[in-house]
This record gives sequence, structure tokens and C-alpha cells, in this order.
Amino acid sequence: MADIVTVLDEGLGNSSYVVDIGDRRALVLDPERDPGWYLAAAEHRGLRLAYTVETHLHADFVSGSRELAARGAQVLASAAGGLEFPHRGLGDGDEVALGGLTLRALATPGHTPEHLAYLLLDGSEPLALFSGGSLLVGAVARTDLISPDRTDELARSLWRSLHERILGLPDDLPVYPTHGAGSFCSAPARSERTTTIGREKAANPLLAAPDEDAFVKLLLDGLGSYPPYFLRLREVNRRGPIIHGSPPPPLAGLTVERVRRLVADGAQLVDARPVAAFAAGHIAGALSIALRPVFATWLGWLADPSEPLVFVLDDDQDRAELVRQALNVGYDNLAGELTGGMHAWRHAGQPVATIPLVDVAGLDPGRTIDVRQASEFGAGHVPGVRHIELGALGGLTPALPGGPLTLACGHRERAMTAASVLAATGRRDLTVLDGGPDDWAQATGRTLAR
Repeated sequence: MADIVTVLDEGLGNSSYVVDIGDRRALVLDPERDPGWYLAAAEHRGLRLAYTVETHLHADFVSGSRELAARGAQVLASAAGGLEFPHRGLGDGDEVALGGLTLRALATPGHTPEHLAYLLLDGSEPLALFSGGSLLVGAVARTDLISPDRTDELARSLWRSLHERILGLPDDLPVYPTHGAGSFCSAPARSERTTTIGREKAANPLLAAPDEDAFVKLLLDGLGSYPPYFLRLREVNRRGPIIHGSPPPPLAGLTVERVRRLVADGAQLVDARPVAAFAAGHIAGALSIALRPVFATWLGWLADPSEPLVFVLDDDQDRAELVRQALNVGYDNLAGELTGGMHAWRHAGQPVATIPLVDVAGLDPGRTIDVRQASEFGAGHVPGVRHIELGALGGLTPALPGGPLTLACGHRERAMTAASVLAATGRRDLTVLDGGPDDWAQATGRTLAR
């Protein structure tokens, strides 16, 4: 059995795989943009990265295959994807000899039209299926990322891909999906990252659908919203992203005056400090997105990709991680960070805005907006609150009632992001709930609505 190492991005909910193919060589499946993870995994095992393999044109992250190709790896990808940089295009049934092993491409359209899954074989014996977005743990990947007009068509293609190409494989065959729990590409999945064909046949609710029509309805009824950056990254990956290298370039330091000029010229100011720090004092107009594993998702959802990004950070925060996440969702124009952070801003006599945190016990549901995803809201919320997903909030600003508003989520990070979005439109009567629905229920002894 080949040695397969999983590289997990918890924030995006995706897995990449480094596979030892023998002769001190390795291949990488669906790498993200920063090659450091894969280079380190290979070096630790004394391997050279010989191939980088793409299952489909990714919408949720910038592919790292071009970065790895710059270091000598050959890119293997679907011929139907139309990549505009050097690669070996593969179609259904094409095989790549890896020495003692073989990689066979399986056309599995559905999640995307050009989608390939890959079967790793030792002679005629299947060792593993790298399923990309065709078959996930307890789910499949969504089919609505190409266009609304093709969603039903692709869902039906996915049904056929599963039943004609995948489910006939041996029940004990290990399956290594790209998307998983936490990925907006996934129709809701379980927390496990790998599975087997037999386990999915027994437990995957979508595979229990009795026919194609039932499968399509079940799949499409379970789809929620997704970040708008998904609509542009497929083309970035098709054309070939800019090569940055590893480690990626550091953030430049910016003076207070330089930050003021950049923002005046249209740059987006992103405050990545923890919520409590932002609440206590921030630059007016800044977008609050606390640096954490899901930072990239909300940056990609809310920040304008056409403008430079300027960041505010605390001294102890990981600049390299922020850059990695920003580049991973296609933000290449990183102008830099405010040198000295908010201390420098205050020392220069610049104005500081605040957004208070409020205790759950004193919550007024009638003046509260819950900004979690619809599935979270449906699972339990404070009775009487209004629901608007964070990603949709900006477009609904004119319809919001006047007067004080409290923003709420599961903890407080997304709520503060929402408050900063509204504050940037001129609202000043905003507070953020310091906690979530479960904290409210515990503090008040009341039951959540569903």
C-alpha cells in the first residue's frame, strides 16, 4: 500500500494528499497555493515531488500546481479543463505509469464539467480512489458553481458518475476526497476526512436516493449560499495563478500617513485583530475579520478583490499565516500593514471608533440580527431575532430598521464582522453579542427556537 499523507486546511475544509509512489518520488493531489506544506512533507520523507495532480478547476482556492511545477513537478489535469500553462491533459481511462504503480483517470462530471477522479493501482489491484468532489464523506460536492442554468444538468451528471464509475469499485477501497466538513463546496458532510466505497454505500444519505430525480432533489435542497470569490477562482486556476514562491512574500510596513492615503484612494482596510481589541478601538471604516482558520473564507466573501488590501494586526499575530490565507483565495494585491498597529494610529492623533460588546443576559431579540448561515439558524436561535446571513447583509443595509441594533452569531467573530460592514455605511448605534444562542439559553434558562 502506498504511503498517503493528508494535508488538511481546516479553514477551507479541504484535504490535499502527498503520495509516496516509490523510487523516492511523490505526487500531490489538489495542492493549495502555498507549496510549503507539500515540500516539507516530501522532504521529511526523503521524497521528490514528481507530479502534481488536479481533479478539477477549483473554485474555493487557488491551486498550487503551478508553484510546484516551477520546482520540477509535472502537472496532470483534465484535458477538458483548458489549462493555459504547461500540463499533461488526461481524459477518461487515461493512465500514467508511476513506476510500480499506475494512476488512472476516471471522468466523473458533476461537481464541475471537467472533473476527474483518480484510481491508484498496483498492477490490477486498486489501492485508493482520489475522488475530488465526486464522492465525499457522507455527501457529494455541490453542482451549482458553474451557472444556475447548468445546476440540474450537472447534478444528473453526478448521479451517473457515481453509479456508473465509482460505486462499482470494491467496497473496501479507501476513498480520499478533496472537500469535506467546513467546505462550502460540500453539500453538508460528516467530520471524517476519508472513507471507503462500502461505507458510503451504507451510510451516505444521497446514495440512498432511489433514483436520479430523488438524488437531484435531495442534493439541490441541501445547498446553501457560498462566497462570491468562488465565481472567479476557476478562471484564475485555468489561466494559471501568479507564482509567489515559498515562503510567500512578507507584508510591507506602512506609516500612518501612507495608510490614510491608500484608504483615501480606495484601498480596503482589514482589521485582523481579535474581536475584543477591535471592539475597544479601531480605524473607522475598517472591516473586522479576526485572523483564525476561516479568515480566508470571510475575506473572500466580503473584501473587494480589485482594490489593494491594508491590514491592522497586533504584535503577536502570525503575518505569514495571514498572507498565506489571503493568497490562497486569490488576493494578490496586499499593500501591507500599519506599522505599530493601533498604538501608532492613536499616537498620531488619529480618530478611533468603537463597537461595544454586550452580555447575552440583556439581549433584546427585537433589535437583534443573527448573521449565521441558514442551516445554523435553523438548528437553534434566540426567539424573535431577525436572520440575515453575513454574506448578504451589505446588500440589505437600506432595508434595516433605524435605531440600535445588536449583531449576533455563534460566538462573536462573525457578528463583529457584520457590525463593521454596517458601521462602514454610517451606522453608529451598533453592539455585538458577546456569545451565541447557546450562551443566551444557558444564561436565561429559556429554550431556543427552531
